[in-house]
Amino acid sequence: MEGLDLKTMTAMVKVIAEEKNLPEDTVLDVIQTAIAAAWRKEEGEKDMNVRATLNLKNGEAYVFIDREVIEDGLAYNPATEIPESEAKKIEKKAKLGDIVSEKKEVKSFGRVASQTAKQVIVQRLREAERDSVLAAFEDKVGTIITGMVSRVEPKIVRIDLGKATGIMPRSEQIDGEFYSVGDRIKVLVKEIERNDRGAQLILSRGSEEFIKQLFIQEVPEIENGTVKIHAIAREAGRRTKIAVSSDVPGIDPVGTFVGGRGVRVQAVMSEIGEKEKIDIINWSDNASEYIREALSPAEIMKVEIEDKKAKVFVSEDQQSIAIGRQGQNVRLASKLTGFELDIELAEAPKKKKKTNVEDSLLSAIEEVEE
Repeated sequence: MEGLDLKTMTAMVKVIAEEKNLPEDTVLDVIQTAIAAAWRKEEGEKDMNVRATLNLKNGEAYVFIDREVIEDGLAYNPATEIPESEAKKIEKKAKLGDIVSEKKEVKSFGRVASQTAKQVIVQRLREAERDSVLAAFEDKVGTIITGMVSRVEPKIVRIDLGKATGIMPRSEQIDGEFYSVGDRIKVLVKEIERNDRGAQLILSRGSEEFIKQLFIQEVPEIENGTVKIHAIAREAGRRTKIAVSSDVPGIDPVGTFVGGRGVRVQAVMSEIGEKEKIDIINWSDNASEYIREALSPAEIMKVEIEDKKAKVFVSEDQQSIAIGRQGQNVRLASKLTGFELDIELAEAPKKKKKTNVEDSLLSAIEEVEE
């Protein structure tokens, strides 16, 4: 076969699998895809649905052209459709709507087709190798690892993780944080995103989960169940609210997270940047109390709850504190509690009319005289 010896490729399947640390079936699939692409390039048409098989024992290769059976006499696309009468010559039981496969033996390819096959093999092996490496990160999803910034682009930052490279999209970055090539940073392995172009490792520093994992590293009481994180609301680079609790008598959950002299919360803030403030509040299963805590440092006078909406009444001097700069405090409190919060001014208490003592005595005398 000119430029592409299938028997040689058959013998190379095991070698390539060992070199690339890939399963033999994966390498075989890559080569069969390449054979199908080469045959389509030289013998077929662009729109054809072609698949190939390669026998590892004898090196024989076949391609199968899949076409849908349509009614005789209709205009059709010969690349993807076949009239019923012709389909029955290939498969006697073929009927309308079926997919029939026409089998052809692959014997030789020209130079152009061989080059196409080689390109497909190189590309698909690279993709398979990358997918295999990323699969090793499956058990690291949801954890924090350290990587090095390898490239900074307008919308993404590429992070070298040693055996693999991940990307941190703009939406997963901390607002106002700048990254330079060579910087070593901590990132959360958020997910492995898979699509038609292969797998991609998505990393994050701007998510709530990143904050949670940082606290897990700093607060060992989380692991043993002494304290719990119930919810986190975050606007990365600006402010974060965390609701915590403890079922152990005598344990102050907020104090546990803050740490002696604030050492624990300061460790987290040093990682995310001093500009981002962290509010740690007590969680409560009483919705009214929880909302009051979530809106701290504002002082709340009254909370009225209906379904998932709550009217929060505050005094005039506390209104701006409850709402926060550009609505940040109430927005984060709403996200933290799961309630739609409406901040309203409470009615000022009516002042009692002052009574003059002399007037009261005169009124009493007049009543007696009458």
